[in-house]
Amino acid sequence: MTQKPTTSKDAADKVVENIRRKTRQTCSSEEKIRIVLAGLRGKESIAVFCRREGISESLYYCWWCCQKKTG
Repeated sequence: MTQKPTTSKDAADKVVENIRRKTRQTCSSEEKIRIVLAGLRGKESIAVFCRREGISESLYYCWWCCQKKTG
């Protein structure tokens, strides 16, 4: 079997993927709970709050749903 020659686009995609892996933020369970509870206090909009915390709104709502399901 012959392999496809790698193109510069493939190489660029791999570089971008490696950068994303290295810059991915990981939060502990306690940190997720703190963020969700702080968002529920409602002192500011969720969009502003998420920007300040450095997370996306969809991630916040995902954590919120998970916390809601577990009680």
